[in-house]
Parts: sequence; structure tokens; C-alpha cells
Amino acid sequence: MPADTPAVAFDPALGLAVLHTPNSTYAVRIGADGSPRHLHWGPALDAASLTDPRSPADSSFEDEAAADELAPQTGARFGPAGLRVRFADGTVGAQWHFDGHRIDDGELRLRLVDRRYPLAADLCYRVRPGSDVIERWTELTHTGETGHIVIDRLDSASWTAPPLSDYRLSHLVGGWFSEFQLQRDRLPVAETVLTSRRGITGHHASPWLALDDGTATEEHGEVWSTALAWSGSWRITVHRNPVGRATWTGGFGHEGLSWNLRPGETLQTPVFAGLYTPDGFGGASRAWHAHVRSQVLPEPDRDQPVLYNSWEATGFDVDTAGQLRLAELAARLGVELFVLDDGWFGARTDDRAGLGDWTPRPAAFPEGLRPLADGVHRLGMAFGLWVEPEMVNADSDLFRAHPDWAVHTPTRDATELRNQLVLNLARPEVEAWVHRTLDRLVAENDVDWLKWDANRPFTEAGWPGHPDPDRLWIDHTRAVHRIMDRLRTDHPGLRIEACAGGGGRVDLAILARTDQAWTSDNTDPVDRISIQHGFSQLFPAQAMAAWVTDSPNGITGRTTPLRFRFHVAMAGALGLGGDLTHWTPEELTEAAELVARYKEIRPLVQHGEQHRLTGAGGTTAVHYAAADGTEHALLAWRPATRFGHQPAPLRLPALDGQARYRDLDTGEEYGGALLRHRGIELRLPVGDHASRLIRLRRLG
Repeated sequence: MPADTPAVAFDPALGLAVLHTPNSTYAVRIGADGSPRHLHWGPALDAASLTDPRSPADSSFEDEAAADELAPQTGARFGPAGLRVRFADGTVGAQWHFDGHRIDDGELRLRLVDRRYPLAADLCYRVRPGSDVIERWTELTHTGETGHIVIDRLDSASWTAPPLSDYRLSHLVGGWFSEFQLQRDRLPVAETVLTSRRGITGHHASPWLALDDGTATEEHGEVWSTALAWSGSWRITVHRNPVGRATWTGGFGHEGLSWNLRPGETLQTPVFAGLYTPDGFGGASRAWHAHVRSQVLPEPDRDQPVLYNSWEATGFDVDTAGQLRLAELAARLGVELFVLDDGWFGARTDDRAGLGDWTPRPAAFPEGLRPLADGVHRLGMAFGLWVEPEMVNADSDLFRAHPDWAVHTPTRDATELRNQLVLNLARPEVEAWVHRTLDRLVAENDVDWLKWDANRPFTEAGWPGHPDPDRLWIDHTRAVHRIMDRLRTDHPGLRIEACAGGGGRVDLAILARTDQAWTSDNTDPVDRISIQHGFSQLFPAQAMAAWVTDSPNGITGRTTPLRFRFHVAMAGALGLGGDLTHWTPEELTEAAELVARYKEIRPLVQHGEQHRLTGAGGTTAVHYAAADGTEHALLAWRPATRFGHQPAPLRLPALDGQARYRDLDTGEEYGGALLRHRGIELRLPVGDHASRLIRLRRLG
């Protein structure tokens, strides 16, 4: 893009809107029916000479026009609608008149008004300096003075891929203990729905996807990818029609929900962001990582601390003396943050009682939490606390006082999961109580870090007596976001970790108000390699909590060396979670050495560029490079050994072929071209669960 080309422009004569990023162009033209239609998304070009794409099908049974930027359910449109509305007289769907545009500081708004009804929409676009990410959202307004308009669906945006020889869909699947499993499938000629109906982002699916023609690799090929910034239920529908068009539309809420738009009210959707890159899946991930750091994370320049969490050591059996003993051991290892997990409050000796009663359990903490917090601070560590503020046990003082605060339908039996119910934070009094409770906890106990958990989805999601009960699906999530935002404002320096039974609520919206996400309850290092690989498709390593825990692993039963467990966890924000009182002196010494080693490479892992590498013999690796290319760290793992399949040299495409590099541990020097094209010898230890950390420095 020439330096004098504006990032956002609109030509009224052509009805043409164009957004330029450093490496791409996005173009929209106002159609003859007043609806904005997609024109181009891809390599940078002069959009003024583009012709409108049309369906190759010459038939009255197909929509011949270009794809919509947000499809209503009117006209010859037969794909999934991004906007579904019903007016008081029974009329469905919007028919638009284009009512102008506005451009302000990288933001474009296309104003649409219905031809006959009091409804207006702003389709919003935003580009940011230095980023190829395009952020989109919709604002829908009731412009009348009486009545209401029923909204059955309001997506943030619809996206369109260019005509390709074929289409491949990349997305993330999984479940509890197996989150972020990368799936690549040929996109069928059909509607493919990715969704969460659970009130949280979900373990089983993620509101991120990527499309390519089936030939893209880590470092080469065009990739179009999008991510929805929403932490509740969501739906994305990908539509490949029989005549070669691939589109997708997405936003908050799942199917079957509706809400009323009242006079003067505006409903704003979350951001649905998109990115084009010609540099393969790795290039797309690095561009997303840069965007998350520069535009999403609240404090991206701060290092994530090495933490210790006591859950796997103690479970619910917590008290001041035992926690201080663990804190002393953790401090000797170089830990910077000590987190007290579940079991410290109310009548909480198991998961059947106490949730919602956020006062220290007298038998465990007779003097409250302050002695523990002060002891942790004296050891030179920050103090963190686990909370689950959206949930309640039926056996709790809170529920006995306010049973109506739980999400419920009076004529349906309530489903308890993990022996708990969900509090309806869409109710203003519940939101206020949660904020007041957490504010008090942080202030009274000098809490530096909150681990905010949510261990169950919504069921029987009613709101008795409310005229618009489906709003709880959206308003609850918005309340969670507001409370987190207020806590950070009220307590500068407070840091928050997102958790939902593992990685059940990880998305761009939750990361906009938290510092990192608990990736999975699964801490088995072999399983973690694939979990972390999927996580990295969108999110940077500094947002990925990764723990070293005991061996054998408590759930998988797998036995792995301490070094292997560390090397896998060092690929993210390092944490420890084992029972340190049972580690041998040799293990404690080795752990301290590895924590120190992590701190040496932490700037690269948490702030550098990540390259995912795959070698022969079951070897995988991640390579972190400093922005200026001077420092490099490589973490390589081989979970299993196969006879006759020794790992081949691992190619390092991030290096400069004209430079020379020194291995900081062995002193060996290499030419950059050799490491790029032939690779570096890994020299992994013999046997299964082998790993190695390699540090390189560019010379000169």
C-alpha cells in the first residue's frame, strides 16, 4: 500500500468503501438494493477497478448478487441470515436504504435504515496502525417511539472468501481435559455450524476458524481467518454453496434465542475480527499474536510471573500452616506468585457446599487470610486467590438467602453440575453483589492475583418474571466483563487469570480484561503438546498458563521426567502445581535450575515471535525469536522413540540466512543458511519423553 493511501476511504460516486492494512485490502460496494456487498478481501490492490463478483449460476433459484456483509432474510438470499428481525405487524426481515457513511480515526461506519420500519443499523469496520486485522461489529437501533422489534439473530459480521480451487476449514475441537485440538477438514458443500450453547465460550469448540484452498502450510499459502471476541454462547455458520462461494457469518448467542429491541435502544454486537495473510498458518498466528499483544491484552508489556498453585498438592485440605509450608518451598525454587486455590471459604471441605460464601473457613483460617497473604509477601512472592464468583452451591448461606438469584426455571427441575448452580449476573443486584464481594476480598487481603473460575455451563436458563428472559445469555457475560474491568480500575496492579474448568472460556473478549488463561486441567506434558499447539493458532504464549505437576500424572497415569515436564510448560507462562513436599532434594534442585533457565528465555517466550516446527521421528518444537532477530530460544520434544527413526535436523526458517549464530550453551557457531535449509541437530537424550532447550544468539 503506498504511504499516502488512506487506511479507510469511501467513494460516494462508486458507493465503494476500502480498508487498507499493511498487507491486505478489504473492499465493499453498496448494492443496488442498498445492502453493502462484499467485493474483495486479500492482497493489497487498487479496489476502484474491481468488478462486482457474481454467482456463476444463471438461475432464478440462486442469488446472483455479491455476498452480503450482513445478510438479512429478505430478497433472493438463501444462505444463513446474519440478521433476523420481526416487527409488530408480523413482517420479518429488513430491506435497507443506504443512509451514508462516517470515517473517524481508522473506523468506518456504513449507515443503513429500513425502508418502511423504524430500524437502523451501523455496519462498523476498524483497522489499526501496523496490523492486518480488520475488526467488525454491528449496532442495531430501534428509531421509533413505540412498540418493540424482536431480534431473532444479530451477527457481528459476515465474511467472504475469494473463489478458490477448493476450501479447507481449520477449527478447534475438544472437551474438558482435551481442549484446543486442531482439526483441518475439507469444507463440505453444506452449512457447517460451529457453536456453543453453554453460556461460556466452550471446551468443545472455539469461535476461531481459518480457510485456505487446502495447500497452505505453516510458512506458505494464503489463509483467511477470523475470531469472535465473545465469552458466552456463540454461533458461526460457514456456508459453501454448490456453485463455488464460501461465506461465514457469526456472532453472540446460539440458535433459538430472541430479545426485544425497545424504542431508542441500540444493541451492539461483539467484535468479529478477520485477518488475511499470504504467509501460511504460522504467519497468520504471528499476526494474531501481535494483534492480541498490541490491541487486546490489558498489560502486554508485563512479564507473566512464575506461579505456584496449591490445588494439586492439597485439594480442599487447606490451612494456613500447610499453605505457608508450600509457599516456602515454592519461594526457594524462584516462584514469583503463590496462588491459594479452592477450599478456603465458607463450609467448603468438598465441592458440595460453601460456594458463594466468600469468607475464610474458620477451621482452616481462624485469623482469616491476611496471615497467609502477609507470609507469602514476606517470602518475596505475590499472593493470589481462587474464586468462582458466578456460581453457588444449594448448600450455602448465599443460596438460602437468595434462591431467586440462581439461573432457573420454576417449573423445571434444576440440573446441578459439580453440585452447583449458576448465579444470574444479568440481574443488576447480583452483579453489584459479586463486584462488592470481590472488591472486599482484594482490598482486605492484599490480593495481587485472582484466578476467576467457572466450572459449569448454563442449564434451565430462565429468568422468572422478566419480560425478555433470553437477555440473560448476553447480559450475564457482559456483567462478567464489567466486573473484571471495574476490579482492574479499582485496584491498579491487580492481575486476573481466566479459567472455566480448564480452557472453557478463552477468547479475545476475556483476554481483553485478564492477563492469561488457564489452558486446560490436563497437565500431562504429552497431551499438553497438542493442546498448546491448538491454543497457539490464535493466542500468544504469554497468555497460555502451563504447569509442571507431579509424575505419574494424577489422571492419565503417565510417568515423565521432570525436565520434559518443564520444557513443555516453558513454552508458555510457566507455573508449578505439584506437591512440593514430596519432591526429592534432587528434584527441587533441578526445578530451581529450570525455573532460572525459564526466566532467561521468558522475554523471548512471552514477547517474541513464535514459529511452530515439525521434524521427523515424532519431534515437534516451538522457536521463539526476538523482534530484532538477535536472540532465539528453541524448545523441542520427542514424546516417544521409534527404532530407526532418529530425529533429523530441525530447520529454522526464522533465522537470517546471511548471519551467523552461536549456541549459548555449547559455544558452537552455525551459518544461518545452514540452519534454515539443513537444520540444527537436536541431540535429544535417548528414550521416550526426550526434550531439549537450545538458545542461539546472532553474531555481529
